[in-house]
Amino acid sequence: MLAKHSFGAARGLYTPAMVKQNLAQSRLALRYWPTWLGIALAHASAYLPIGAQRALGRTMGALLHRTLRSRRHIAEVNVTLCFPELSAEQRDVLVRGIFQSTGISVFETARAFFRDPEGLRTRTSVEGIEHLDAARRLGRGVVLAGAHFATLDLAGALLSLFTDFDVIYRPNDNPVIERAMRQGRARLYECVIARDDLKGAITSLKSGHTLWYAADQDYGAKHSVFAPFFGNAAATITMTTRLARINGSPVVFYSHFREPDGRFRLKLSPMLEGYPSGDEVADAARMNRVIETEVRSRPDQYFWLHRRFKTRPSGEPSPYRAQPHKHRRARQRNTER
Repeated sequence: MLAKHSFGAARGLYTPAMVKQNLAQSRLALRYWPTWLGIALAHASAYLPIGAQRALGRTMGALLHRTLRSRRHIAEVNVTLCFPELSAEQRDVLVRGIFQSTGISVFETARAFFRDPEGLRTRTSVEGIEHLDAARRLGRGVVLAGAHFATLDLAGALLSLFTDFDVIYRPNDNPVIERAMRQGRARLYECVIARDDLKGAITSLKSGHTLWYAADQDYGAKHSVFAPFFGNAAATITMTTRLARINGSPVVFYSHFREPDGRFRLKLSPMLEGYPSGDEVADAARMNRVIETEVRSRPDQYFWLHRRFKTRPSGEPSPYRAQPHKHRRARQRNTER
């Protein structure tokens, strides 16, 4: 059935242009039906017990490890660059653990978007909430700096049980997923701000709000500086520094992990003294050190499937360029010749 739009449609009249528009919208809806099905399954999975979610997540992660060769290659490169002290066998175990943790995070994200987090309050411990309270008392808003740990969305939902805050996020290109994400976050946070909405971020901080932002991914050279991360030059976005300068806002770091016993641990740091320093490179290096310290405590629970080192200093090749399975095929073709 065609939807009715504009005053002409309200009178029961359809112009050829309107019919064409509605047919295009119908095709768009058909195009995204697999996404709708995925969201329906995610909604159902949100009501599984924690133990079942983790078991299914580990199974999913093992399957993804076997099938997503390009992502496995990215994780292997990241682990090799960041943990050179590990043996080949230890790196392989870590990469498998990363995929299993990622699989579990799929179910945790579904729970965050589609279920009331109140049911997990007794499973959640919060360390350092007094640091966030102290930062708020300064009255200049608070930058709640974070990183892409596997528990990201669920940890946001859990923290909302204990305190109010706004969140900056990256809109999804898929409109169906974006709708679900935005609705899920809107019921948890005071304000949901798109990553490119600087005006919204400024308003949040100048209103004295706490603003959560994870700025640890490689978004290219623009608005980034190169700073060490696990001993490697990494394009590090300067957004955290810029946000802190807007209203002289203190910065508190937020990390979060799942525990083996089914519990979740949320951790808030003391305010970062002398941050920002006036030197963007020094600030980026300091923030990377903070993230690195937290990642080392649970290395399998960090999002290593992202090409963290894709942007390189001038003249330096990308470490992700060559993929092992491609080399094997090339060698096999050369042998056959």
